[in-house]
Amino acid sequence: MASILEKRLKDGSRAYLVRFRTADGEERSKQFKRKREAEAYANLVEVDRRAGGLIDPRLGRITVGEWWDRWWPTVADLRPSTRARDAQYFRTHVRPAFGDTPLGKLDRTSIRKWVADLGSQSGSNLAPATIHKVVQVFNKLVTAAVEDRLIPHNPVAKIPLPKIEPQEMRFLTSDEVWKLADAIDPRYRAFVLVAGFGGLRLGELLGLRWENVYLEAQRIQVLETLVDVEAQIEFGPPKTRASLRPVPIPSFVVEALQALDSPEHSAYDLVFRSPKGQPIRPALFRRRFWTPAVRKAGLEPLRMHDLRHTAVSLWIADGAHPKQVAALAGHTSVSVVLDRYGHLYPSHHADLLERMERRRPSA
Repeated sequence: MASILEKRLKDGSRAYLVRFRTADGEERSKQFKRKREAEAYANLVEVDRRAGGLIDPRLGRITVGEWWDRWWPTVADLRPSTRARDAQYFRTHVRPAFGDTPLGKLDRTSIRKWVADLGSQSGSNLAPATIHKVVQVFNKLVTAAVEDRLIPHNPVAKIPLPKIEPQEMRFLTSDEVWKLADAIDPRYRAFVLVAGFGGLRLGELLGLRWENVYLEAQRIQVLETLVDVEAQIEFGPPKTRASLRPVPIPSFVVEALQALDSPEHSAYDLVFRSPKGQPIRPALFRRRFWTPAVRKAGLEPLRMHDLRHTAVSLWIADGAHPKQVAALAGHTSVSVVLDRYGHLYPSHHADLLERMERRRPSA
């Protein structure tokens, strides 16, 4: 229980010393000039003690960088690619700004200015979506400090962030997909067709093995994905449970895959490999094969992910229902499909209005 001790100072004035013990049993004290201030503080100490919220101020002296080095090795629920990305965000953007700042000295004004600098041309000039991810890493770090009772609250929480404008998606026509397939190195013609008509993500394409390609059944089974983590190729399950899915492929995609098949391939071999037979590194593939082919086909600018959007748009044009699109694309829900691709579905307002007109009373 907190106690108040009255003291006589050298100048003859009075002071009031609040004495209390922390959760670990250490004795602490704080001095006030007025008795009512000392009583108010003693009451707060008691409330915090009963609620389990009494914080040792000295723990807040741990710097952001020191806390990261202690906390980061304990984070175990991230995919390898996400872990590498978050570590890079902290190393590049958070540590230079706040690495030497004690956790207890973090303030919202400095953090708001840092966020503004992240998006300014004179600063890091990051896109709003990237700023959100950087701040998310910082927020998780400081939230963990609050949970470990190093500081009483999180000044990073609910910091205003720039608005993320939806990125305009690029949709190719089926003729443009064929044009790109003819422009790329013949070894990767099937890569373009599987992406443009099957809608696989890049990692799913690069992690596809022959044992999961059923040519006679015209089906690909998505079970694995490839990620390039800090120049280290790793294989793992797709990003969500919904991503584990069968994908039907038309006969002309089957024919393109048959052109790649060979008796020399084992079932475990990757379908798409580098010219030396190794797993494909996305950045190197983009530079050596993708960008020259896009330029040759006259389709600049075009991301590899745009082929996935193209496949979805072609499914919708061919009459696929939103639930069917979600299953084919590996989305977790129909709402994701409607949010991203709802504008591609034809409007039936005229047909609905015509049916509504029939509700006029016959009299």
